[in-house]
Amino acid sequence: MTINKGTLYWSRGCVAETGKEGEIISCRAVKNCHKLTVYNWLRNIPADREYDIFEVRFKNTRKGFYRNVNSIDLREGDIVAVEASPGHDVGIISALGPVAEIKFLKSNPGLTNLKSADLKKIYRIARPVDIEKWQEAVSLEYTTMIKARQIASSLNLNMKIGDVDFQGDRTKAIFYYIADERVDFRELIKIMADSFKIRIEMRQIGARQEAGLIGGIGPCGRELCCAQWMRNFVSVSTNSVRYQEISVNPLKLAGQCSKLKCCLNYELDTYLDAWDAFPKVRQLETVNGLIFLQKTDVLKGVMYFSTAESPLMFPIPVEKVKEMIDGNRKGEKSEFHIENNGLDSEFKSAVGEDSLTRFDRNRKKRRGRKPQGNDKLQANANNSKPQVNSSRPQGNANSNKSQRNANSSKPQGNANSSKPQGNANSNKPQGNANSRPQGNGNNSRNSRRRNNKNRRNASTDQA
Repeated sequence: MTINKGTLYWSRGCVAETGKEGEIISCRAVKNCHKLTVYNWLRNIPADREYDIFEVRFKNTRKGFYRNVNSIDLREGDIVAVEASPGHDVGIISALGPVAEIKFLKSNPGLTNLKSADLKKIYRIARPVDIEKWQEAVSLEYTTMIKARQIASSLNLNMKIGDVDFQGDRTKAIFYYIADERVDFRELIKIMADSFKIRIEMRQIGARQEAGLIGGIGPCGRELCCAQWMRNFVSVSTNSVRYQEISVNPLKLAGQCSKLKCCLNYELDTYLDAWDAFPKVRQLETVNGLIFLQKTDVLKGVMYFSTAESPLMFPIPVEKVKEMIDGNRKGEKSEFHIENNGLDSEFKSAVGEDSLTRFDRNRKKRRGRKPQGNDKLQANANNSKPQVNSSRPQGNANSNKSQRNANSSKPQGNANSSKPQGNANSNKPQGNANSRPQGNGNNSRNSRRRNNKNRRNASTDQA
């Protein structure tokens, strides 16, 4: 197999270094470019004894604990050959010393004696021959997964093969699959064993494990916790949402696996401890009447009440609420006044904050009405007519007669004459360029234009 120099294998987090002829010289791990990274927070503290338990990581989220029986000098990032069933596997040291021992005890809470733990062995530091065979197996994983999906589809099995993990010696492969119900894959294993000539192991995973294998970026902007550091998944229920008083919105509470987010359990213990200080009360009697509990602020230690007459809420400290409860039990009404509670209400309504158009600019409304339909067509038709020269007085029905009598002693075209002279209000249609516009629904504007036209005609006749 030909391997280019500097080839990076993201599923393992290592880089292969080759010689001039393409042979593998060594393979080194790349720091913090793989899943389930472990930070050694005891690195600068000297060890008080020798630790023989090491954590070894393999593809994606698969890890295991092994014992260094040969007392090999191992460091973080070393590629080692470890015991497998059958043969051997190749992995990378991810944790050692007291960190690895603490993680092992945490994953096995019932274990009391570390010496009696049945752990597999670390054989040696991987040789170039082991690394070359390991990289050959890695290069076959994608094509094997595609072919296995085709075989499962031909058998009409209701399952999805999500990933394939080859063992370091290329004698065994783990097929991770997802299925909603129980699947009989005995025939599938026979066909795949004959096709791939390896030992087959089928391992069913859930939606959370699938998200950890694939990886991705969460809504917080960071890498998914299940792909970065989580190994054991704790069940998340709706009680976590209720105790933290989070809005029950499935779109915001579900992760990429379509399940409730694992981070809902991170602060749950803090809220449970804070809830112990809150009394169970629904209403209280005061000198102003009954007040009713509306909401609580757990971390601030404040309870919000309102009266039956007004929906406005006002805050009351938990200590004051406890005193009021003790007084009600004795038959006393508290002299508490809303104006003197000592706290300012910070409650704000969030209605409308999630609107999609809240960042759009406000457009100014036009004053006039847009011409629509037939009005628009009529306006275009009027604009296409040839215009009359405005320098010549227009709008007089007896234009020739007015020109002949222009120098006569008798005044013509007087605005006060009995005979109408070119008035815009005449019944006969006129060819004036300032004729009445068509298609405009604004009557007030048209009336102003007609008045201005009459004044201009009157001044022209007088001249």
